[in-house]
Amino acid sequence: MREKPASTRPKVIILRNPTKPAAEAKLASLIDCLSQRAEVIATGVVGEPWRSASARPDRVIVLGGDGSILAVVREMGDEQIPVVGVNFGKLGYLAEFSIEDLARNLDAVLSDDSIVSRRMMIDAVVTSNGGEIKRDRAVNDCVVHAGPPYRMIELSISVDDVHLTNASCDGLVISTPSGSTAHNMSIGGPILQSSVNAVVLSPISPHSLTHRPLVVAGESVIEVLVRQANEGTTMVIDGQVSVPLSVGDRVVVGRSAQEFKLVHNPTQTRWYTLTEKLKWGQ
Repeated sequence: MREKPASTRPKVIILRNPTKPAAEAKLASLIDCLSQRAEVIATGVVGEPWRSASARPDRVIVLGGDGSILAVVREMGDEQIPVVGVNFGKLGYLAEFSIEDLARNLDAVLSDDSIVSRRMMIDAVVTSNGGEIKRDRAVNDCVVHAGPPYRMIELSISVDDVHLTNASCDGLVISTPSGSTAHNMSIGGPILQSSVNAVVLSPISPHSLTHRPLVVAGESVIEVLVRQANEGTTMVIDGQVSVPLSVGDRVVVGRSAQEFKLVHNPTQTRWYTLTEKLKWGQ
């Protein structure tokens, strides 16, 4: 492999999940592999600060699993950088690469923008007594959980300021297309192609058979008013950030102005992870 001149090398940051010893063990060899084709401007640990004013990478390589990618993307905030996910977790739905895949496709991964998938994200705002108590961004989903003592809760759901329904249920999943194969799928919600501009509303164990999953336009603004809650009722972002909810609290969810940029493995079809990893249709 011919070495690129330093002035033309893409800039890369490598972040690893500290709970994955195998990721740390591969770090040195990965840096060596990248050294001829890219400039590694920093390495770090998922969950710890890694950005600086001088660090403006072309790619962020994440050594971990899907959860590591979700955490890194949310931490990027309004300056989204294409993410290369190297799987050291279980399924690796977003983390499409192995170390070997990355090495074999290094030039494309570092420089080919045609394999960068742009995916919608959602912003969630929680208000209580008229005041904002939490604002966060979700790559996969925003979920209202009934929580302990696990009695049903009641949620009033509106879309674009029009009341949709009151649902007695164990909660509600509000999912992006990327997240449609996560919690949403596990409760019977539809699987969406990642490029679709839409949001899925999937009640969790609703008391009424008529409360089926619903797909709405991506630009829709969804408002959830908590009418009845448990002591442990909580909103959870991407399975990682939790906000307690009480009666009268509101969760407002809408499309983020930013898009999640995921580098796709060019050796895999767009349906590879669905058919081969999730075994859809088999």
